[in-house]
Amino acid sequence: MADNRPIPAPGHGAVDYEQRVDFDRLRAYRVERAKAALESSECGAFLLFDFYNIRYTTQTWIGGALGDKMTRYALLTRGGEPILWDFGSAARHHKLYSPWLEQDNCRAGMLGLRGAIAPSAGLMESAIAEIKDILTQAGVADAPVGVDIVEPPFLFEMQRQGLKVVDAQQLMLDARQIKSVDEITLLSQAAAMVDGVYQDIVEALKPGVRENEIVALANKRLYEMGSDQVEAINAVSGERCNPHPHNFSDRLIRPGDQAFFDIIQSYNGYRTCYYRTFSVGSATDSQRDAYRRAREWMDVAIQLVKPGVGTDEIALSWPAATDFGFADEMAAFGLQFGHGLGLGLHERPIISRLNSLDNPVEIQAGMVFALETYCPASDGFSAARIEEEVVVTDRGAEVLTKFPAQDLFIANPY
Repeated sequence: MADNRPIPAPGHGAVDYEQRVDFDRLRAYRVERAKAALESSECGAFLLFDFYNIRYTTQTWIGGALGDKMTRYALLTRGGEPILWDFGSAARHHKLYSPWLEQDNCRAGMLGLRGAIAPSAGLMESAIAEIKDILTQAGVADAPVGVDIVEPPFLFEMQRQGLKVVDAQQLMLDARQIKSVDEITLLSQAAAMVDGVYQDIVEALKPGVRENEIVALANKRLYEMGSDQVEAINAVSGERCNPHPHNFSDRLIRPGDQAFFDIIQSYNGYRTCYYRTFSVGSATDSQRDAYRRAREWMDVAIQLVKPGVGTDEIALSWPAATDFGFADEMAAFGLQFGHGLGLGLHERPIISRLNSLDNPVEIQAGMVFALETYCPASDGFSAARIEEEVVVTDRGAEVLTKFPAQDLFIANPY
C-alpha cells in the first residue's frame, strides 16, 4: 500500500477491480514464518496444539466449539510440509477444500477430548507412535520436539516413548508478531466491523436497556457482518464500572450512567479488542474528568509508538498502580495495558508496568497491538475505559479503531 494512504478496510468479498486480501500470499507468508522459526531453533519438529498456531501453519479452521478440547494437532518437521490431525470428517473436508495441504497430510485424529476418553484407552500412545515414526522418516527423531501447549498425559507419553520435549510457543509467538500486509488488512476490516457495531450501540444505549441486551445486539450485528467468532462482549455500566469486572450482567442501564464495552471478535481469524466508554443521556464533572485523564494517557502512549522504542517507555508513560488506587502492578494488571493482536487476542508485545520495565521489547514496524487505559472517577464508582488498536509503521502509529473517542461520547443526550 502507498505510504501516504491509510490502511484500507475494503469490502469482504473478492473482486476483480481492486487488490484486497491475497489469501494465497497470506498462507505462504504464515507457513514460511513458521518454518523459519523451526529452522532457527534446536528442534527437529514443532508439534502444535494451540488453535492459533495450527491455523497459522496449516491455514485451517473448524470453529470454536473444539477449541478447548486439545484434539486438533499439527506437526511441522524440518524440510517437511505441515501434517494435520483433525476431528473426524473435518480431515476429509480439508482434502477437498484445502489444496495447499498435501492429501496424505490431512488425517483424522482423536486424543480423548481432554480426558473424556481416558489415556488408558491408548489413543495418545498410538498417536505418539505415529508421530515418532514420521520424525524417524524425516531424520529428526533424535532432535527435541517443540510443543506449544499440551495435556500432561500426552507429555508424559511423549517422554515415555523417548522424545525430548521443549517449548515451541515462544518461537511461534515470535513468528506471529510481525504482520504481513494481508494480515493488517484483515485486522483493519475486523476493526471496521466494530466501528459499525458501536454506532448501533450508541443508538440503543438508553435507560431501561440491559447490559445483556447490548451484548445480544453486538453479537447479532457482528455475525451478520461476517464475523467468524465473537469471543466476548464486555458490557459494564453504572456502579459496576469501578472496580472493573471484565464481563457483562443483566443490569439495567440508568440515566447518567457511565458505560463501557469491549468487543472481542474475529474476521477470517484476525481479532479485535476494542473498548469504548459512553455516558447515557448526560455526564457529570467527575465522569468527564476521568475520561479526560484516560484519554491523555492514551494519546501520550500512541505518540511514543514507533520502531526502535522500547515497550518500557510506553509502560512508564502510564500511571503506576498506586496512582489510581491499586496496591501494586499485579493487582492493576490489564488496566494500563498493551497487547499484540493477530490470530490470538494476546500476542506480542505485552506492554505493562508488571513486565515491561524489566523485560522491554523493541517495537518494530509491522507489529499490531492494542493500547488500553482505565481511570476510576472521583465519585467512587464510575470509570473511563479506552482502547485503540495501532499498526506500527515507519512513520509511527496508525490507528485502526475509528469510532469517536477523543472526548466522552454522550449517548442519546437529554
